[in-house]
Amino acid sequence: MGRLLTAVRHYPVVLATIVVALVGGALELGGQPTAARWVISVFAAVVALQQARGMVADLRAGSYGVDLLAVTAIASTVAVGEYWAALVVCLMLSGGEALEDYAARRARRELTGLLENAPHTAHRLDDAGGLTDVPVDDVAVGDRLLVRPFEVVPVDGVLEFDESSLTGESIPVDRARGDQLLSGAVNGAEAFEVRATARAAESQYQRIIALVREAQESRAPFVRLADRVAVPFTVFALALAVGAWIVSGEPVRLAEVLVVATPCPLIIAAPVAFLGGMSRSARAGIIVKSSGTLEQLAHARTAAFDKTGTLTYGVPRVTEVHAEQGDRDEVLALAAAVEQYSGHPLAAAVVAAARAAGVALPAADDITEIPANGVRGTVAGKVVAVGSARFVERETGAEAARPPEGHTGVHVAVDGRYAGYVALADELRAETPATMAALHRVGIRSTMMLTGDSEHVARHIAAQAGIDDVRAELLPQDKVEAVRSARPRPVMMVGDGVNDAPVLAAADVGVAMGARGASAASESADIVITLDDLSRVARAVYIGRRTMRVAWQSIGIGVSLSVGLMVVAAFGVLPALAGAWLQEAVDLTCILWALLAVRPGRRERAEVTRLTADTGAVAHRAAPEPAPA
Repeated sequence: MGRLLTAVRHYPVVLATIVVALVGGALELGGQPTAARWVISVFAAVVALQQARGMVADLRAGSYGVDLLAVTAIASTVAVGEYWAALVVCLMLSGGEALEDYAARRARRELTGLLENAPHTAHRLDDAGGLTDVPVDDVAVGDRLLVRPFEVVPVDGVLEFDESSLTGESIPVDRARGDQLLSGAVNGAEAFEVRATARAAESQYQRIIALVREAQESRAPFVRLADRVAVPFTVFALALAVGAWIVSGEPVRLAEVLVVATPCPLIIAAPVAFLGGMSRSARAGIIVKSSGTLEQLAHARTAAFDKTGTLTYGVPRVTEVHAEQGDRDEVLALAAAVEQYSGHPLAAAVVAAARAAGVALPAADDITEIPANGVRGTVAGKVVAVGSARFVERETGAEAARPPEGHTGVHVAVDGRYAGYVALADELRAETPATMAALHRVGIRSTMMLTGDSEHVARHIAAQAGIDDVRAELLPQDKVEAVRSARPRPVMMVGDGVNDAPVLAAADVGVAMGARGASAASESADIVITLDDLSRVARAVYIGRRTMRVAWQSIGIGVSLSVGLMVVAAFGVLPALAGAWLQEAVDLTCILWALLAVRPGRRERAEVTRLTADTGAVAHRAAPEPAPA
């Protein structure tokens, strides 16, 4: 009942049209065709007047569309007594508007996830060390705050403790006392204190929310596909109808031409094609929020990507074990033996690598963890220290070896001597290079990487992926500006994190990797990919192009057939009743052709086969899972 009341409130014309159709049908079956004609004709006239008012307002504002043709069609069909045809036009017109309104209301819910995830409470410390929970808006500059393990930093501030670890990128980032922290960062496994340097309203997380709102409001309005054909088609139909009337001197010629000039192919064909494309996208794990998005996607010329979790797996993985002397398996076993007692994400990756390699993990005693530095313990009588380079260098007095470029090292010392390191990296997705190549083949001219990571890591990943343009060390507002200034347009942006929400909203088409990504990114995006598979981005572009091609073909078929019927009617050889039936046949032809969007074309099938073969991806292949901490 609640859904029914909501539908009545949002789509009254649709329900009224259905009710009038039922009443008219009952009157016809009851032997009262005249009453049925009056009921339906009066209702159609009311709908036409309502549309005409909106049409006049749009014309004054300098816009126009399919409404002009719809009003003309309703008026002409009522005038010649084809009242059922008029009712069908009313249903198609109101139904199309209802579908567009539904999609728009879904799109307006984009900020929900972001607002829900924003910090609402801060833990404020007084001079005596007492702790009080206060609303985040009550935090003043200079307040001392406690950030507990795995909590979000509520406001911008300065770290008060000596060292800490923050997550955000796939590899946790160490921070020292006095370092600036931005709100929205997630704490690691140890609590720390921060001194607020900005109120909540001026902090980074709130700026992200403001950027999303601003980007949404700055988007150019989308012009419906049918609107581009409606005006010239209407002008031609009216000119032909009036010309036939003048030349023949028979007013009936006007009605005979206009009855086959109904806008059904324009009103129905494109929406059916778009719904078919959106349905096929959903089956492929690609959720498209509106038909306008499919059109923008089909025309996309630049594709921009976030790095962590999008081009890469977003999970630290062991890529190499370096031993100064002796066996690499021994270095890995000793490192994992003490790391198994740590809650650090890199420790979990080291332990997972050892177990995957079949390395036996010896027991460790006297475990001591030094937050943001490392772990020390005793393994088989040996004192083993595992952690950052500076921590191991203090333990050994020797300089630690450097891991390969783009990698993070977990260094190992045994009995005060440097033993080697375990190199970890956020690896490039297996499907990333093939996806970039597929996007270029389908018409994307430029690919970009927009990341907050360091320049050398970004360029290392870009070189492997085949990215054309690299922008590193960017804040969220820098990413928004990069997308706004990118050429050629339209620009498609692909990301997965909270920091990607503003840039996804600013792009012409925002695509969120929603399988493991932040809800804020998914809510801000126009498209959400529900599978952890980057190659679906290329699939989405293929589907968009196929959908647009089918939509234009169905419109072209409908307009061509309607023009042919109008020309025949202009010569007086096509009665209005026969024209109405033939127009229904035209409508059916357009709908059947538009339904081809549900199926991929030959070129698309070939491209998808090639992409799947290149990536080795399957429909439900998941990225490597992080080991449990």
